[in-house]
Amino acid sequence: MSCFRGLFFCQEAASMLLHNFCIYHIDAPGHELGADAISVNVPLLSVHDLADQVAEVVDFFGLEKVFCMGVTAGAYILTLFAMKYEERVAALILVSPLCREPSWTEWIYNKILLNLLYFYGMCGLLKECLLLRYFSKELRRGMHGAESDTIYYCRRLLDERQSSNVLRFLRAINERHDLTEGLQKLKCKTLIFVGERSPFHADSIHMNTMMNKNTCALVEVESCGSLVTEELPYAMVVPMEFFLMGFGFYNKTPFTSTGSSQELSKNPSRHWCIAPELLSSESLGVKLKPIKTRPTHKT
Repeated sequence: MSCFRGLFFCQEAASMLLHNFCIYHIDAPGHELGADAISVNVPLLSVHDLADQVAEVVDFFGLEKVFCMGVTAGAYILTLFAMKYEERVAALILVSPLCREPSWTEWIYNKILLNLLYFYGMCGLLKECLLLRYFSKELRRGMHGAESDTIYYCRRLLDERQSSNVLRFLRAINERHDLTEGLQKLKCKTLIFVGERSPFHADSIHMNTMMNKNTCALVEVESCGSLVTEELPYAMVVPMEFFLMGFGFYNKTPFTSTGSSQELSKNPSRHWCIAPELLSSESLGVKLKPIKTRPTHKT
């Protein structure tokens, strides 16, 4: 929930997603609100087990094919799900995804987090370490020294989690394997967002490099951490609309790349001017090339 609140509070994004999709939110085991601590007698899950659980949810609701959206570790699990159950995935929208095994730096950092969780639970230091991964320095500092609503809400959600359940999930992610070989064979169309200041920026770039250029596009978001969905959700709206138009979906509340939501209320007749070939899913890969949301300055 802490990864998607900002995106669904963004009017344009919510309109586009809720108008076109029935949304199923999947929490990691024991991460839902009010969850009890998982018994120590329950075997630890691997990343493959977590991906298989996604398949169980899809089967339970009788869904034939799904669009998957995930953030960081969740993006890794959904990518693995798409590799294992290729016929079930129509497309991936990934935010600051992981795709390689942990570097030595990340592995040691995660070990420190695991020890903090084991001995002290969801303590203040642990929350600061997690916020460091999630958000840019500017958002963490806040305006005039005041903590932003986004940071406050994230802290509150972390306080509500069972530390032992978080430990189990983090341990599974810290033992993940490299997906590079599978990325080269992945056929579903993929849109990757990554915050320029995310610690997982290099993984996202690597993922885009390894995937087929006809099916994968990368959007780098300037001055943003890992949770683009929370920090700068408006930066996701335009690329997502173009991406979804390739599948025949559209935004119920049209807007323009140069206009704001305030301008829309004054002039609702303004629409996107979309080239007809962009509406064809067959042509999507040709049109959707790697882009950045910031200008490139040449020296």
